[in-house]
Amino acid sequence: MQKLLNGIKRFQQNIFPKFESHFQSLATRQNPEALLITCSDSRIVPEMLTQSGPGDLFVYRNAGNIIPPYRADEGSGTLATIEYAVSVLRVKSLIICGHSDCGAMKGVLHPDSVRQLPLVDRWLKQAECARRIVHENHSHASEHEQLRLLIQQNVIVQLESVKTHPSVAAAMARGELQLHGLYYDIGTGDVSGYNLKPGQFLPLNGSVPSINPGIRSIRQKRAA
Repeated sequence: MQKLLNGIKRFQQNIFPKFESHFQSLATRQNPEALLITCSDSRIVPEMLTQSGPGDLFVYRNAGNIIPPYRADEGSGTLATIEYAVSVLRVKSLIICGHSDCGAMKGVLHPDSVRQLPLVDRWLKQAECARRIVHENHSHASEHEQLRLLIQQNVIVQLESVKTHPSVAAAMARGELQLHGLYYDIGTGDVSGYNLKPGQFLPLNGSVPSINPGIRSIRQKRAA
């Protein structure tokens, strides 16, 4: 905790004064460009990854960047965050970002490993669609490759799930919201974006494809 307190002190003394006018402009309003949904993993720092500043991103995090399908009779932080970002803040982009070595997806790949964690087990069952796609279409792949495919497939499935949210569907119909899927490799710093046509996550080349995803099995890259 002392490390965090020291960090707050450095922020107040060294960082805040340099950007005081910007923080003052944000004190009573926000206008973020995008809603970024990613994993709770401590190794993911969205603002560092995207080189964004205060007010640029509306960030929501949970284990495995999972988005439950919309249910009118169910309130949850995930559903409420999406509705607020899209309907009130009017974000232009909704980004789902998965990452390498995801512990949540390891739990999806090996369900027995989370049996003694009933709440985690129940939460991860919402990624069953992604697990089933990888299991039935890529069972020949190595465990490392299966995990990578599962992490990426989960991004695709969650992009499909978020479309069931009325606020998202309405904004997309107006042409005011674009969906994007990213995969971040922690060890290399590489970031790839999901491209619908080849059905792959491809290196970013100055832009991220806007997609209208359909659930499908991600294609493995052919060995060079």
